[in-house]
Amino acid sequence: MIAHDGTLARLRAPFLLVTGGKGGVGKTTVAVNLALELARTGKRPLLVDLDLGLANVDVLMRLAAPRTLEDALSGACRFEDCVVAAPHGLFVLPASSGVADLAALDPERRARLAAGLAELSARYDCVIGDSAAGIGADVLAFASRADCVLVVTTPEPAALTDAYGLIKALDELARQHGGDVPTPELLINLCDGIDQAEFVGRKLRAVCERFLARSPRLAGWLPRSRAVSESVSTQRPFVLGSQRSLESHCLRSLADRVWRLFHSADASLAGLKG
Repeated sequence: MIAHDGTLARLRAPFLLVTGGKGGVGKTTVAVNLALELARTGKRPLLVDLDLGLANVDVLMRLAAPRTLEDALSGACRFEDCVVAAPHGLFVLPASSGVADLAALDPERRARLAAGLAELSARYDCVIGDSAAGIGADVLAFASRADCVLVVTTPEPAALTDAYGLIKALDELARQHGGDVPTPELLINLCDGIDQAEFVGRKLRAVCERFLARSPRLAGWLPRSRAVSESVSTQRPFVLGSQRSLESHCLRSLADRVWRLFHSADASLAGLKG
């Protein structure tokens, strides 16, 4: 499953990596609700918690996880044995929290994880990976194998600065890989409205156009919403609530865009199963 040059091979289903330059921007909330929305519309997604040292996908969904990626990577079980069934036909591959040894994988274990995911992914319509925040080696390695990369940020200056730092690292990664890394998509979270989201998106894009080879596109936004914040504390994803809410509408639009990206000419689908 490892490419001949030692890099990680692509998965056998379209792969979206949800990431962010800074913690606390709602990255996992976006990944969980996006995966559930895809499942709700009849897709068969696998949500993988790739924040291996501080995982919390299972917590946000109130899922029992008897086995995690820690067990699979140690050889205690198969990767498929760790998969947990969630609502609406979503499947989740959970990780562990508070395991410092998994916060930064060595190349051998990273390759083992990629091999396990590549084999497992053939059973699903798509894979959504919730990565750690920042520009660590694991984040960049899986970004290099993704078909789409979604960078989650907020309008706050610190979050935007860190998002730019991540996009810059992805830009350098693309140069190293001969352009074989997708141009990032942006999700602006905690917005007061679409006008703010579009303003922030234009602002960040302008900086990237000035200093980088590529600039991100605005994939969508989510409002600053009591329902979203309560969904975190109640461990019930907001997409399972009212379908008429603004946040659910925004999430549906994001899911539609992601699905189109998976199958567009711009998406790199070398690992797409037939």
